[in-house]
Order: sequence, then structure tokens, then C-alpha cells
Amino acid sequence: GLSFLEFTYMLMQSYDFLELFKKYGCRLEMGGNDQWSNMLGGADLIRRKERENAFACTFQLLLTHDGRKMGKTEKGALWLDANKCSPYDFYQYWRNVDDADVEKCLGLLTFLPMDEVRRLGALQGSEINEAKRVLAFEVTKLIHGEEEATKAQQAAEALFGGAGMDGNIPTMEISEADLAADARLISWMTRAGMTKSNGEARKAVQQGGVSVNGEKIADADFAFTAEMLSGEGALVKKGKKSFQRFVKA
Repeated sequence: GLSFLEFTYMLMQSYDFLELFKKYGCRLEMGGNDQWSNMLGGADLIRRKERENAFACTFQLLLTHDGRKMGKTEKGALWLDANKCSPYDFYQYWRNVDDADVEKCLGLLTFLPMDEVRRLGALQGSEINEAKRVLAFEVTKLIHGEEEATKAQQAAEALFGGAGMDGNIPTMEISEADLAADARLISWMTRAGMTKSNGEARKAVQQGGVSVNGEKIADADFAFTAEMLSGEGALVKKGKKSFQRFVKA
């Protein structure tokens, strides 16, 4: 069934458009093409209430190859704010998109010439990784700037190329007080955003998917020590693509 909010969504969005028009002279509302009817509702309300014209403009909705939305309401939301999603994690998201989505994302989200988009999109097998690297770099550069995009790319290459620790890997500092309060690995994995809950972190450890400085962790109650966090700190890896470094504050 529909919640009351869902049932009245078009009315609320229409009224919002009217308020923007009255307060700021806003005549154009833009959004994904799934918002077409909601925006037209607002334009119609402005026409009826204010006897003025207002307009709607939609964009192609970004979908995965199997038809799912790539939006904030979906699992694994991708944020533009560096405080919610680091440039490294942002880069890695695009570096790991499905092969079938690469050409579409290059065409919609970068300013590369379309001939180059089609060339990269036509790559097959392991060569598609070249296209993914280009996609990840170009989109990260647009959102976070070329310097951060370069850092993210270098960090990824250092990790996956076996070059060891790198200064561009996402890093979290742990104070002595925080360590004394809770030194458990699963707690810090959750705090760093590697997992959504301690339960998810515990499950990852129990399934053999977590390592610290290259050593697989089998104990779900594994705890950091002050010595472990000194110097270059502890590099935690979950699965094949999630990394976080923890250092002593």
C-alpha cells in the first residue's frame, strides 16, 4: 500500500514549486524523468493560482544495466559530499561499475568526445578496465577536482598493484580515549563506513573477508592496540575493494 506521504507527494511537490515561484520567481523545475508528472503538477498549479507560466525539464534517469535507479534512495548511495563519501570511495564506485554500464556512464557523465566514448565502450574482457579507469578519473575530477582524482587513482593503483601503503588511502585517526572506550575492529569498521552495522562487520570477519595489514582476521572480537596504530597504522581490507587505514591520533 501507499503511505500518506507517498499518496500526497505530487501535491506537496506542486505546492513547493508554487512557493519557489512566489518567493524567488522560479519558473523552471528540473529533475529526472521519473519526476515529470510531479513537476507538471507544479507548473499547472502556478498557472491556476498565479495566472503565470512555469516549466519543467527532465533528464534521462541514470539506471544500471538491469533497470535499477542509481539514486540516494537505493542501497549503496553515492554522495557528492566528500564528508559522506571520500574521493577515493567515489573513484572506486565508478571504477567498479558493471561492464555493461561503462559506455552509458561515459556518455552521460563525462565531457569526453563521443568517438572516444564509443571506443572505450567497445573494449572487451580485461581491456574494459581501461575504460573504467577513465570513467572513474573523469567523474571524480568533475566532482572533487583533478588533484583529488589523481590522489584517488594513485591510491587505488598502490593498493591493487601491490605497492603497499599510500598516503591517499582513506584514513581515520583513533585517539587513546576512543581506543580505551572501544578498540574492537568491527566497531571501527562501522564508524569508518566500511559496514552499516557491527553485525555486518562481524559477519564479514566470520566469513573470512577481512584482513589487517595483509593478515586475515578470524576472531570477530579482534581489537586494535596502540602499537598497531602507530607509524603507518593498520590497513583494514574488506572483500576485494574496500580499504581503510586507522592511525593513532
